[in-house]
Amino acid sequence: MILRLFTVVAAIEIVAVAADSTVVQWLTKPLLGPLLILYMLQRGRRDLVTVALGFATAGDIALLVPGQVAFLVGMGFFLGAQLCLITAFRPLPRPFVAAYGLLWALANLLLWERLGALAVPVLIYSLALTMMAAAAAGISRRVALGGLLFLISDLLIGLGAAGVRPPAHGVLVMTTYAAALALITTGWVRATRPA
Repeated sequence: MILRLFTVVAAIEIVAVAADSTVVQWLTKPLLGPLLILYMLQRGRRDLVTVALGFATAGDIALLVPGQVAFLVGMGFFLGAQLCLITAFRPLPRPFVAAYGLLWALANLLLWERLGALAVPVLIYSLALTMMAAAAAGISRRVALGGLLFLISDLLIGLGAAGVRPPAHGVLVMTTYAAALALITTGWVRATRPA
């Protein structure tokens, strides 16, 4: 039931992004994390993944506010989310760390000059994000896909901050982000189900 409600809210949010409806986005985006927290709590999960969803909710709200300060605050909250997920998913599988690390270095090298004052914060945040995606690959296929989609979503945000916005940029960001949250949450519950 909760996952169905999450899917409906996520779909409305994506349509609101496509329609550039700020009011609807303020109503729907802050619900994504709490719905998944409720899903976790109903299954007796009070762990770091649940805490990460709380950080993500705070980040979602911050990113609804325009301006660079709000963007940095949101990035800070999402950094907290990534650190929680890395800790929950440890140890990091070395082959994925190497592969994702190469992607991190390449992306930051290409975007560095375009990001201006955001270059260093993005460098730090994206390292945590990349290590989270690498760590997720060691949990299950579902969690690995969630980690990869989270990386793609935030890479799209980074491209936007650098002035590179592909068609349907906002829709792509929200679609990959909502899917990432759902896959990580449900995958984690399945992968850590008591024997």
